[in-house]
Parts: sequence; C-alpha cells; structure tokens
Amino acid sequence: MVTTTGMTTTTASMDTRTDAALLRLIWLASPALPVGGFSYSEGLEAAVDAGLVHDEASAGNWLLDQLHLVLAQSDLPVVAQAVAAFRDGDLERVDELDQWVRRTRESSELRLQSDQMGRSLGDWALSVGQATQRSAHTYPVAFARVAASIEAPVHDILLAFGFGWSENMAQAAVRAVPLGQGAGQRIVQRLAEALTGAARHAIALPDGERQAFAPMLAILSSRHETQYSRLFRS
Repeated sequence: MVTTTGMTTTTASMDTRTDAALLRLIWLASPALPVGGFSYSEGLEAAVDAGLVHDEASAGNWLLDQLHLVLAQSDLPVVAQAVAAFRDGDLERVDELDQWVRRTRESSELRLQSDQMGRSLGDWALSVGQATQRSAHTYPVAFARVAASIEAPVHDILLAFGFGWSENMAQAAVRAVPLGQGAGQRIVQRLAEALTGAARHAIALPDGERQAFAPMLAILSSRHETQYSRLFRS
C-alpha cells in the first residue's frame, strides 16, 4: 500500500526544486539587481534626440526591432551557448564567446555597458554566494555563468534574460521620450509576447549565423557619446 505521506513528500520535493529554479531566474532577471542596467538606454535616448522615437508606438516598434535584429541574433544566442559551455566545463568555449561579444560591440558606450554590467553581476554573484570567485566576463556571459547553475532549461533562461532587458528598456523609454507608466507596461507586454519566438530562434541559430550588425544603432550610439543633454550612459 502506497502511503499518502510518501506521495506528498515526493511531490513536495519536486515542487521545491522547480520553485527554487524559477525564483532564482526571477531574481536574476530583476531590474532591481545592482548591475546598473537602469542607467543605460542602448541608443534609445539618441533615437529620441534624432526624432526617430517620439511616442509609445514608435518606442515599442524600435524596441521590437532591437529585440529581433540585435538581441535574438547576438546576446541571446551567446547566453544559450555560454550556458551549455559552463555546464560542460568548456572554459575555452566560454572565453571564445566572451571575446566575440567584446569584438562586436560597435561603440565605446556599448562596450563599456557590457563590461561594467558583467563585472557588477560577477560581484553580485560573489556577494550572495552564487559564485566562488570574481569574474570579469561581458554581461551576456556573466549572466550565463550564474544561470548555468540553475536547474532550468536554456529556453527559460533566455526568457529571463530577455524579460529583464525588456523591463529596463521600457523604463528607459518612459524616461527618455517621455511616456506614462501605462505606456511603458504596454511596451513590456509587446516585447514579452515576442520573447518566446526570439528565444527559440536564438537556440536554433548556428555559430556561423550569429551576428551583431545594426548600423543605425551603432551610429546613434556613437552620436550619443557627444550628445549635449543625456539622462543615460548609452
């Protein structure tokens, strides 16, 4: 006879493992994480200054394009591949991916953002016991390093990374355009609805097709470095 107590214990154990992984992913994706994401607009502020983004619709369209043309082609595939490399203990592959991120940042501001956020995430991971030594990876690789230790599928890890980016960028739009909080939440909703497809695309993307080619974003980011009035660091 199978006891009710035994069945309950097994189920509770499985639920606990799942809940722990989910909560760690939510924590890792939180805009409140002290990595400085709130201080960057990734060229959005320059797009506002140039008149390319001026209201809720244009801000949402800009960020959706950035999700599909930049994030899904570069950072999300790097996170997916770096998670696999960390889990396999393939540090040579990790270094290769990290160097690729550095080479493909098309302005000094974007490079500094990736380096600073990566260092800050490494320091955070060390301070809360999610790492045993300090690291200086770029942000996508630093995120993968922490996420690799979470018992979660790569697809869920990419959704967490993408959602954290979406919340930060929507809030950047709220401040830079400016927009109301309701508009910001509708932009988050649009981005969230597109994230599943972006994550699937990133996972399936071969090494040779990973790319970071966004000329307009690179130009605007470079212009932002000398923009007269700025709220953001990129």
